Amino acid sequence: MLFRIDPTAAEPLFEQLAVQVRSAVARGDLTAGTRLPAARDLAASLAVNLHTVLRAYQELRDEGLIELHRGRGAVISTRAEQDYLPLREALDLVVRESRHLGLAPGTTTALLKEALR
Repeated sequence: MLFRIDPTAAEPLFEQLAVQVRSAVARGDLTAGTRLPAARDLAASLAVNLHTVLRAYQELRDEGLIELHRGRGAVISTRAEQDYLPLREALDLVVRESRHLGLAPGTTTALLKEALR
């Protein structure tokens, strides 16, 4: 998996990484048992602090999406096998309605974040 970060974005770097993993799991691109890059290697390739990657991995671990094993690294957990199809269909409906109303993506995202609180 190719990770990208935007150092100029308002979203913290660790959160950008975590979002990419969450999205890949929801799309089915990352499945149970898939190994993520070693934190040190990923930090080096993105030119970020090791603790940035570790914080993203810890957040994903706390959510149950990955398992962290000393010596084996970060592995996608069996929770990734959940069927996200109903959620993806609901989100597709939200996106279509948002576009129909002419809302900016940032507005739609803000509304969604508010609804999740």
